[in-house]
Amino acid sequence: MSIFLVDEYKDMEPYVPGEQPKDKPYIKLNANETSMPPSPKVFEAISKAEIWNMSYYADPHCHEFRTAVAEVYGVTEDEVFVGNGADEVLSFVLMSFFRRGMKIYFPDITYGFYRTYAKTYGLDMEEIPVKDDFSIDINDYMNLEGDIIFANPNNPTGLTVPVADIEKLVRKNPNRMVIVDEAYADYSTESCIGLATKYPNLVVVRTFSKSRNMAGTHIGFAIASKDIVSDMNKIKFSFNPFNLNSVTMAAGIAAVKDTDYLKECVNTIIKNRKWFTRELENIGFDVIPSKANFVFCYHKNVESEELCRKLKEEGILTRHFADERLKKYLRITIGTRQEMMAVVIAIKEILLEKAGVDGETESFDLRLSKCVGA
Repeated sequence: MSIFLVDEYKDMEPYVPGEQPKDKPYIKLNANETSMPPSPKVFEAISKAEIWNMSYYADPHCHEFRTAVAEVYGVTEDEVFVGNGADEVLSFVLMSFFRRGMKIYFPDITYGFYRTYAKTYGLDMEEIPVKDDFSIDINDYMNLEGDIIFANPNNPTGLTVPVADIEKLVRKNPNRMVIVDEAYADYSTESCIGLATKYPNLVVVRTFSKSRNMAGTHIGFAIASKDIVSDMNKIKFSFNPFNLNSVTMAAGIAAVKDTDYLKECVNTIIKNRKWFTRELENIGFDVIPSKANFVFCYHKNVESEELCRKLKEEGILTRHFADERLKKYLRITIGTRQEMMAVVIAIKEILLEKAGVDGETESFDLRLSKCVGA
């Protein structure tokens, strides 16, 4: 730490992303990315013309991109804010509407960046405990003195809060901002986007990193009232007017317009999630019902930290959390069917090894049944 770092940041705890090892090829299921390619239209959009245009500044107002998002989601361009990933969009929300010392509430089990941002911006954060089954009770947020942020579906559990409950919260507290992070909403059946322009205190944040298979481009957007978006753009133009480059926006426009490909990819992940969940349950796992592109699970016969380590040794990356309430569980991103089949085979072998079952004269299935029943 240098002598120049300002005092308010000396105790900052940076967010720790999922590891990105490069020592060998991995099946990467630890960061909730997807293994599928972006829309074929993205490949068409990044043309030689776009590359030649890199010598000029991109449109700082992102008009064409915001218009494309607006058309797909049934809002106006003035109700769309775009940024360099959902995390930057969230940062602009906090910069625009929160002063140091302001109160903010979020679940105690949720996306870790909320905690990091709250500390970075000097907010008075309070974490509301989720229920024993990890679900969020909206009644716990109804009568609080401060603004609220939560992910829906939640991370790392994959559980959702019904949109009808969120509307009750937003409607009852018109002077409190409610920020709903819908990074995984395409894998669910509900979204708050239809409420975002109806209620001036609601901000819905989305990303291209999950269902649109574009984590590497880091594109995010928010849908909110015209006044909220206008305020955020004022802050953006005082901080970084060119927060999205021309190539990224060209890719984003092509991706957001290809709604058929989005549906195809989402349906594939949902089918793989159901298959993988069933396979895990068949070998003795407890799996939390997920509405995201991952599952949160544990097995009574092997600690999840050990399972995570052994899977990595087999070339499979998953995510284990050290938090006391989470350490029992392992989060596994849903990839292709072939990837998930490889995970199942690896887990079965680990369980057999853990149980010390002799497999020389017995079938694999018989050895596994002994292991699961141990």
